[in-house]
Amino acid sequence: MSQSESVLNIRHEGQIAFLEFNRPAKRNAINDPILQALKAFFVNPPEEIKVVVLSGKGGHFSAGLDLAEQVARQPLEVMQHSRDWHAVMDLMQFGGRPVVAALDGAVMGGGLEIAATCHVRVTEKETKFRLPEGQRGIFVGGGATVRVGGIIGADRMTEMMLTARTYSGDEAVALGLAHYVTEAGGALAKATELAEQIAQNSRTVNHLIIQSITRIGKMSREDGLYAESLAAALSQTGPDAEEGLKAFLEKRKPNFR
Repeated sequence: MSQSESVLNIRHEGQIAFLEFNRPAKRNAINDPILQALKAFFVNPPEEIKVVVLSGKGGHFSAGLDLAEQVARQPLEVMQHSRDWHAVMDLMQFGGRPVVAALDGAVMGGGLEIAATCHVRVTEKETKFRLPEGQRGIFVGGGATVRVGGIIGADRMTEMMLTARTYSGDEAVALGLAHYVTEAGGALAKATELAEQIAQNSRTVNHLIIQSITRIGKMSREDGLYAESLAAALSQTGPDAEEGLKAFLEKRKPNFR
């Protein structure tokens, strides 16, 4: 089953959906139609899909916001546009389906903001990570201060924006911007391998991992431990828990729904 959109290619293979930014001539610069296509998918993903792989066509994940398509906006309109980005990023991060990013070429500005939303990130060694907004007279608006800053810290992000510093794939892994690094041309294959592995997990546990860990990290110690107990209680009831225990006793891999 496959579907092709003008700016976002969508293909299903079993329990995995492959989403590919499709603006190679623009290095997959993000415009409003791409955001709307992402929103349309993540608002109502197909029931059979357990994991999403996100990549870019033509050698680049995304060079960031398409400034050539930006129009003059008043402050309130800029704020609303930023909040629209935030809403789409939240759909991706908390929608319940793990998202694995295959990062190559340019991962810059808005492209890095989208990458930071993904739960597992695979990069190639020569990939370039950058936040160039400070050199262009604008401030980030797609969630970087929360997500990128949350990964590398406010101090390092401040320097990254002031200097437009570029990090390589190896450096990105050291910083936490990516989790795996491959040779050139290997990110998508590794991302697919990881997606297939994740798809074998319990849907319930995948959902709890996505919904709980980030939120617990922002809670007080007491509230976090209580929320963890609630998630544990939910995970240990129902057919998935029964299958997991049965598979352990029978010394085989579980077969979750």
